[in-house]
Amino acid sequence: MELKGETCNFCGEKKLTLREEEIEIPYFGRVFILSMECGGCGYRKSDVEPVEKKEPCKFTLEVSSEADLSIKVVKSGEAILKIPHVITSEPGPASNGYITNVEGIIERIKKQINSASEGEDDPLAKKKAKNLIKKLNKVLVGREKLKIIIEDPSGNSAIISDKAQRSKL
Repeated sequence: MELKGETCNFCGEKKLTLREEEIEIPYFGRVFILSMECGGCGYRKSDVEPVEKKEPCKFTLEVSSEADLSIKVVKSGEAILKIPHVITSEPGPASNGYITNVEGIIERIKKQINSASEGEDDPLAKKKAKNLIKKLNKVLVGREKLKIIIEDPSGNSAIISDKAQRSKL
């Protein structure tokens, strides 16, 4: 389903498009993919919601090879993403849900670190950001291990792999 010409809460123009699609995700179940995008101001938001209510969950994955980069990840807008010693991404009003893979998550984190360090005047903070990006690049070529943790009170997230450990939150 798609609705065009809705009023955007940010710019007030009637250029907001709302989309909803129901899909089946293997090992996860039926979900709604919800998104909105404004052609006027560029505002975007998306989320993933299950058709059925789920229990809070926690997924942990040890990324130890290049093959692990293709593992599918479903993250809801309510989930906390943690990469120990790198980043903790807390949900908030602008938090998006998405479906990606481990490589996509690492690329997102690299962009966040780059963006945060651009306006930084502290040379130590810039060096730390540069070192974090180096570490993530090593993970992308299989030369370093990394742990990814997703904690979701809504139960709407998943790491779809036999390597991933699922536990209650």
